[in-house]
Amino acid sequence: MGMKREAYEEALKPLTFELVSMARWAKATGARIVVLFEGRDTAGKGGAITAVREKLNPRQCRTVALSKPTEAETTQWYFQRYVPYLPAAGEIVLFDRSWYNRAGVEKVMGYASPAQVEAFLKAAPAFEKLLVDDGILLFKYWLAADQAEQEARLKERLEDPLKRWKLSPIDLAAREKYDDYTKAREAMLKATHTNHAPWTIVDFNDQRRGRLTLVRDLLSRIPDTHAEPDAIDFPDLGREPAKEKFKVLKPIANWEG
Repeated sequence: MGMKREAYEEALKPLTFELVSMARWAKATGARIVVLFEGRDTAGKGGAITAVREKLNPRQCRTVALSKPTEAETTQWYFQRYVPYLPAAGEIVLFDRSWYNRAGVEKVMGYASPAQVEAFLKAAPAFEKLLVDDGILLFKYWLAADQAEQEARLKERLEDPLKRWKLSPIDLAAREKYDDYTKAREAMLKATHTNHAPWTIVDFNDQRRGRLTLVRDLLSRIPDTHAEPDAIDFPDLGREPAKEKFKVLKPIANWEG
């Protein structure tokens, strides 16, 4: 049985306070944090990202979800399009899919050649070592969900008009390539699970439990997340607060366009 919403929200509260403290720590120390969220379609990447950044300053914590590369970008060094989105001092960047597209969807759907995929798997550990050696704190998460759970979530998207936009032609085509995606993932993990940038696999069959597990793990791996909030002088106005004067607009009845 999946975790109840009330229990999830109660468990998330203290973690959210720690995330806010972690963000203060990053700002105070100039730390640069990159978190990669990878997984199959419907794994729960969006919800996990929301759990991390919902209460953080959006100017400090950014989500990066790139669309397919432009014609010009396909001629660049593969990692080039991701470099501009890396964090400056005090920033946190959450990648909703990342450079690992090449080892997953691009490989399975035939958007990249076998030679390009092989070159990527050799280059990715070196690229990530450059980031880590420069001081970036890099965390790579794979959100795992069984095929039965994936099918149920795809059907939910199909039937819910508010989620229909999440269902792409690639999602539908990927249903027939579940085993191919599994093989691609295993090859990717084998080639890119390194001491300097290890993968962490999180069970997301229950998305709420998965989010809590991921957030707890992320917080446990930050060197020191505690930072006291800045003191703010908030003196009394010395008078009654002013009341805003404005004209209330009424809705237009029988609008005919």
